[in-house]
Amino acid sequence: MRTGLKIFLGGFLATAGWLAWEWVPWQLKTDWDEEELRLIQSLSLDSLEPLKLDLSNSVAGSLEAAEFGHTLFFEKRLSANQSVSCASCHQPDNYFTDSLPLAMGIGLGTRHTPSLVGLSYSPWYYWDGRRDSQWSQALAPLEAKHEQGMDRTSLVNFILHDGPHLEKYEKVFGAISPDLKNTDLSNSPASPIGNSTEKETWQSFESKTQIEISKIFSNIGKALAAYQRQLQPGGSRFDDYTRALQTASLREDPKDSILNRRERLGLKLFLGKGNCVDCHNGPLFTNHEFHNTGVIPLPGELPPMGRFDGIRIAREDPFNCFGPYSDANPKDCAELQFARDTSEMVGAHKTPTLRNIAKTSPYMHTGQQKSLAEVIEHYNEAPTAMVSHNEAKPLKLRRSEMKQLEAFLRTLSAPPATDSVWLNPPN
Repeated sequence: MRTGLKIFLGGFLATAGWLAWEWVPWQLKTDWDEEELRLIQSLSLDSLEPLKLDLSNSVAGSLEAAEFGHTLFFEKRLSANQSVSCASCHQPDNYFTDSLPLAMGIGLGTRHTPSLVGLSYSPWYYWDGRRDSQWSQALAPLEAKHEQGMDRTSLVNFILHDGPHLEKYEKVFGAISPDLKNTDLSNSPASPIGNSTEKETWQSFESKTQIEISKIFSNIGKALAAYQRQLQPGGSRFDDYTRALQTASLREDPKDSILNRRERLGLKLFLGKGNCVDCHNGPLFTNHEFHNTGVIPLPGELPPMGRFDGIRIAREDPFNCFGPYSDANPKDCAELQFARDTSEMVGAHKTPTLRNIAKTSPYMHTGQQKSLAEVIEHYNEAPTAMVSHNEAKPLKLRRSEMKQLEAFLRTLSAPPATDSVWLNPPN
């Protein structure tokens, strides 16, 4: 009897101790040392530098180009079934994502839709960085069969023979040659990356015609990029807190202020034990780099090669910084010229922004993680990567700490700092 009681009490105390260790939020300090204050200020939107012009896109800063791109972004006729636009996946009401694990255009895509808010600051696009500019990225969905499913010639034909779109195009990019204007391309679906019939038709065109069509096609992307540059993040509660920290009294203030105690403890973990700031740094909470973090592929699929393949695709892209449709001087293409393509890029994917992260579920490049809690659990365990190696190490956070970290991440939500006119279809 006594032996049984001792075993019961021992087990009870052990369980109680484990639960207390995992779940009780121990009274840790939430004041900040000088290094933490420096890091916190570096994450503030107040530290975000003005958006630089994209030298490969001569109309990147043009308001007229942005207005034209705004029209194109919501234009469903730029799809094979006349029902899919850029905004079908990049929905303004969902922070320019779609709340789906995989994008759904004409068909089911292979990757999760990232937010466009603040994306103009990135030097690389797509999860594997297969495009080196926002305008070249904007072109790919137009011809992708599971997204908008158009062919290059049909896209250009639409611009040529739709009066309002043609007027806007020529206002931004200048007059289109009369020969091409007078050519009816409606019965000539063609593209260098289409199906066999489209490729054959494309090869039948004169080189001059191919170049003219691809030039107009590239300009569609440049207008779309000019519009997307208007989509910038707004200040969150975290940013309010960083401004308040400028006053010395708040640096050691233990009571709830702009961020409550749990959120401040989460911020401390973000900066320290969680190692989050190693990759999610700067005002956009991303280093714009590529990392293998051991994300398990979808059931039945092989793990993707990630950035290792992405940089090869970017270098072969005719619309890259060095290509004939780029407006950049080759000396301005250092990002592409010196991009790493070594073995550590195998399985690596782009570090996403954490701004509005609580509003843009699911997560990871194929939407494998449904909630922030699942993401934090993933990094806490740091599973072995199926290709190459997982750069992340197990965090060994307690359950209460994981809740604190999640609470902090939820302070990063805010509407875009964008005039509402850009968030709705144009009149």
